[in-house]
Amino acid sequence: MRFERKHGWLLIGVAVWNAVIWLTFAKNLAAAHASGEDRPTGYWVAHSVLIVVDLVIGVVLGRLGLKALRATKE
Repeated sequence: MRFERKHGWLLIGVAVWNAVIWLTFAKNLAAAHASGEDRPTGYWVAHSVLIVVDLVIGVVLGRLGLKALRATKE
């Protein structure tokens, strides 16, 4: 498969969307924890791991998108 500019923009768009959604979720999770919401420790750990993993996936997609955009300039 050959990447085109539209694929690069799609990957960058998904990466940005991923970052916005998961950073908002992280902010809400931190606010819930700070307000003393009573949840098991596993809840906080599991959601924190999900946030980190999905942000890493977003970074990977963003880098692939930039790579696709740079490759199609030539």
